[in-house]
Amino acid sequence: MDATGSGHGSAPPGEAPAGGTPAGASGRRRPTRAAVVVTLRSTTTATVLVAAYYLLPFTRHHVDVTTLVLGLSAVAVIFALQIQSITRSAHPRLRAVEALATTMPLFLLLYSTTYYVLEESVPGSFTEPLSRTDALYFTLTVFSTVGFGDIAARTEPARLVTMTQMAGNILVLGVATRILFGAVEAAVRRQSAGTREAPHRGPSAP
Repeated sequence: MDATGSGHGSAPPGEAPAGGTPAGASGRRRPTRAAVVVTLRSTTTATVLVAAYYLLPFTRHHVDVTTLVLGLSAVAVIFALQIQSITRSAHPRLRAVEALATTMPLFLLLYSTTYYVLEESVPGSFTEPLSRTDALYFTLTVFSTVGFGDIAARTEPARLVTMTQMAGNILVLGVATRILFGAVEAAVRRQSAGTREAPHRGPSAP
C-alpha cells in the first residue's frame, strides 16, 4: 500500500485495472444491446405481418363490419399493452419505437386486407381491380394523405370503410402519438427520480 492508502492494483476513477474492463463500459453496452434487440424484433414483426398479408388465403366473402371493428379493437388492446410496457421499461424510448413498429403495420394491413376482400367480394368497389399490392398502396396513400387519385373508392361501402381509415389516421397521428410520448416522458421522469433518491438511501440491511 502506498502513502495515499490505495491498494497496489487500484486505478484512477473511470479506469479499469490492468487487464480489466473500463468502468462504465458495460453500462454503455447495455443500451446498445437493447437497441439491437429492439431493431431485430421490430424488423421481424413487420416482416412476419407483411408476409402473412401476402400469404394467407383470404376468402371472398362479404366484408363483415364486425370483423373490422374486432380487428381495430385488437389493435387498440395491443397498443394499450405496449403503453404499459413502456412505463415499466428500462429503455422507454426504445420500447416506444417497438410499439410503433408493431401497431402501425397492424393498423395499415388490417385496412389493406379489408379493401382487398371488399373488391374480391364486390367487384367494382374501387375504380380498378385491386391486387394485394394495390390494396396496400391505396391504404398508404390514404394514410399519408397523398391522394394520387389513380385508385379511389367507388361504392358506398368502400367509401365508408375509407372514411373510417381517415378517422383512424387522425386518432393514430394525434391521440395515440401523444399518449405514446406521454408514456415515455413518465418513464423517464420515474427513472430520474429514482436516480436522485438512490444516493440518499442508507446501506441496505444484510
